[in-house]
Amino acid sequence: MRRLLIPFLFALALPALAQNRPADLQPVPEPPPPPPGFQPDPALEPQVTIIKRGEDRVEEYRINGRLYMVKVTPPHGVPYYLVDDKGDGRMTRQEPMDSGLRVPMWVIGTF
Repeated sequence: MRRLLIPFLFALALPALAQNRPADLQPVPEPPPPPPGFQPDPALEPQVTIIKRGEDRVEEYRINGRLYMVKVTPPHGVPYYLVDDKGDGRMTRQEPMDSGLRVPMWVIGTF
């Protein structure tokens, strides 16, 4: 019974704690407009090509026609990425410290 009493009292106190806001809050200002004469360059936007290979979904990312990253999403697993980090056309996995051990890199959470 005592185990339930403390979480219950804490749950009752939470709404009261959430209502104690500082009085000097102000809304966030709007971002400034872009500088005059600014035109976004569409060549800098990545082009994404989605291909279905067997059961895998392959997304190829290109800038100026050059392939720089591939995202492979298998139907039963977590997506993995291959990156052309040197610009020589060879897709490798990026490791912070290359010890020769190739550990799969997956996105743990996205928001």
